[in-house]
Amino acid sequence: MTSYGAARPGASAETGDTARRADAGGQPLGVLSLTLAEAALRTIEAVGGYAGGVYLRSGTPGLLRLALLAGLPGALFRPWWRMHVNRPFPVAEAYRSAQPVHLSDVDEAMRLFPQFVASLPFPFASHYAPVISGRERFGVLVVLRTPTPGVPVDARDRRRMLQEARQLGTALAELAADGTAVEWPGEPLCVQLPSAGTPPIRIGYFDWDLESGRVTADDGLRAILGDDASFPGTIEALTARLAPEDTYALWTIARRAAESGAPVARRIRLRGPDGGLHLLEVSARAAPPVRPRDGPDGGLDEGPDDGRRGGRLTGSLVDLGTGLVGSDATDRLPRAILAIDRLGRITYVNHRTEDLVGRPRAALAGRPLVEVFPWFGRPAHEEQLRAALLAEEPVHFLAHPAEREWLSVSLYPGHDGVTLLLLPEEDPAYQPTSVSKPDMGFGSPADRASALYRPVALAIALTEAVTARQVSAVVTDELLPAFGGRQLAIYLLSERHLYLAWETGFPPGFLEPFDGVGLDARMPGVETLTTGRPLFYESMEQLGAAYPGLPLDSHTGARAFLPLIASGRPVGSCILGFDRPRGFSPEERTVLTALAGLIAQALERARRYDSESALARGLQDALLPHRLPVLDRVDTVARYLPGTQGMEVGGDWYDVIESPDGLLALVVGDVQGHGVAAAATMGQLRSAVRAFAIGGHPPQEVLRDTNRLLIALDPGQFASCCYIVLDPETGAAQAVRAGHPQPLLRRPDGTTEVLDLAGGLVLGIDVDASYPVTEARLEPGAALALFTDGLVERAGHDIDEGIEQLRRAFSATGSIPLAETADRLIRDARRATDRPDDIALLLAARWAERP
Repeated sequence: MTSYGAARPGASAETGDTARRADAGGQPLGVLSLTLAEAALRTIEAVGGYAGGVYLRSGTPGLLRLALLAGLPGALFRPWWRMHVNRPFPVAEAYRSAQPVHLSDVDEAMRLFPQFVASLPFPFASHYAPVISGRERFGVLVVLRTPTPGVPVDARDRRRMLQEARQLGTALAELAADGTAVEWPGEPLCVQLPSAGTPPIRIGYFDWDLESGRVTADDGLRAILGDDASFPGTIEALTARLAPEDTYALWTIARRAAESGAPVARRIRLRGPDGGLHLLEVSARAAPPVRPRDGPDGGLDEGPDDGRRGGRLTGSLVDLGTGLVGSDATDRLPRAILAIDRLGRITYVNHRTEDLVGRPRAALAGRPLVEVFPWFGRPAHEEQLRAALLAEEPVHFLAHPAEREWLSVSLYPGHDGVTLLLLPEEDPAYQPTSVSKPDMGFGSPADRASALYRPVALAIALTEAVTARQVSAVVTDELLPAFGGRQLAIYLLSERHLYLAWETGFPPGFLEPFDGVGLDARMPGVETLTTGRPLFYESMEQLGAAYPGLPLDSHTGARAFLPLIASGRPVGSCILGFDRPRGFSPEERTVLTALAGLIAQALERARRYDSESALARGLQDALLPHRLPVLDRVDTVARYLPGTQGMEVGGDWYDVIESPDGLLALVVGDVQGHGVAAAATMGQLRSAVRAFAIGGHPPQEVLRDTNRLLIALDPGQFASCCYIVLDPETGAAQAVRAGHPQPLLRRPDGTTEVLDLAGGLVLGIDVDASYPVTEARLEPGAALALFTDGLVERAGHDIDEGIEQLRRAFSATGSIPLAETADRLIRDARRATDRPDDIALLLAARWAERP
């Protein structure tokens, strides 16, 4: 749930990365974005980093969002866009403690934040400084840089990080004081780092008398030649720096330009003052006919036309630097070479890359790498690209872009980006999806690192899965790609029989005969569980020979049968299928066996969740009203939708209460959290509100006493609530609000507005909290909509957008029946497959007389 306090700021001029137009005072566009970008780039440079960013509050309590990412591609680091402040990660620790965190190398990070290293298992150093101003916490400033194993972060860099974070905190406090919402609700803004030491392109101009050989050079050309003061002004001094073949080329273009009068251009190579070979682009054309005479500076001066043609050239030399000399050389190498910047955009390709992709350079420059090579979007290759960008060490691997197509890929990272080498392989001896010979081990050191990392990564992913279906989905997403599998089946044990819980990749209906087999059946999926030993078959022939008569779904491939045993208790069995014969190295067998144990523990935990979830659903069903009161002048309709994530059952509730004096109380509330505890607290609060309402307490006292009761019960939870008392006869209403979203009022003419109710703190925080009353009137034909935040909150969007969308939908329903109105308002939410929070909606309409 989200808290909506009494002192909520007004509409902001800018929220997150949404740049606004300049206002009357000339306020610059995107002031929050610019402030973050300047601070991040300045800090990265100050401490010698190669990437960094800023996390900001999101507007959702306890959730930080990555607002700005510098020097890294945003999409590649999507899993780290959101950070809950209670997670065991350095960003969260810096925010919670308001103290900086400095990790000099991966060993120190592993000791202090093992889950962080498991999610990014690469050697890099990182620094985190809280962005605060006074008691206000805005977020965390982050810098990544090259590790210094065994050497602590020096005091100077610690001081710089803290100073920059404080300076940013002060700037953000000033923005907040000016009305800017210092929150980030959406995706991060990605920023490129300044290039490290790339020399600028230089241009020099010259005047050349072909007959006398005299050359007049401007300051730009003198700088290129390195002879700022001593250039003698002769063609011999210029050609002395050229290779003989380029000397002839220079005279050739001079003659062509003199004879034709048309401009001529050519690239030549010149030995620069730095000793390096620079690529110059020479452009020359014949000057208009002149009568040469000595000028005041000893050069050429134009006189009257004497009828001569072509004795003089004017032109320019463009120093393209040393880079394109190497670029030209890469076109002659028998492999595809390309480069990307640190945001993952292509900056250079050679001819072989053009041939490999089938597109010209002009069509590739500036495009994201994953757009040109979609296979870089596979999880394994994303991980390898992350390794290159974070560890700044070369990474080598085999890619399998298409059937019967292999590429040997090498990544060479640097400060400004990554150079990639791609070399086609006909039939590589080692393939990531198959060890070519049994027991020969993994084919590269990266495989051995993966063998150590994968169990931890899968364990972290499994901690987020709470149902058996979610566990199975994690195994499909993590385990199959890691080992090149194509099929997966998970069977769970119940009353000495194995029942199919999940399958993917098998022919439709193939596994049905195996569903519900007993533990006495002679089948590999059964025997792996009863013996506790994993079974590996490197070909379908081996499997068929071991189990004659066993139906097989394919004549080629390999299979692994893994026992799922948690703390000595059998849970089920897992089957991995591969579409080609393959060996299983000792490392793979060990890793797969370890992963099976993690999967079994997650499934066992999922069973307990299912039991608790069923209990919570039953408790909630018992506590929510089964029917609403029927009155002469007021119709009420309610809808409830559980969330689709986590514990599913939440603490949202609604109620309609008739008091002895004929008044009607409309209630909607939201208890923090999900599960049995949230449902139980919800039941206690609903009972308390009902008791106080029936007892005739005024609205402000109902919430005040409910707040004190919740604090006395001390369940460790808080709740929001909107409480409106309505007189059906007169339409007079009194409303109070405890940190809850404002209700909507639809007037008889269809115009709909957000009711501006005074508010107090959420329930369960402050025993002395007060709840001011707002007076309103519900005219005949008008309707109220009370709802919880699950109906209007969407990831990446401001909640005000959701409220406005609901307001328009409520207004558009017109005079249709109230039940149909409620169904329309929750239609999109009901269809959503990813609904993180539960939803409660209560509608009330008043009529002059029952329609």
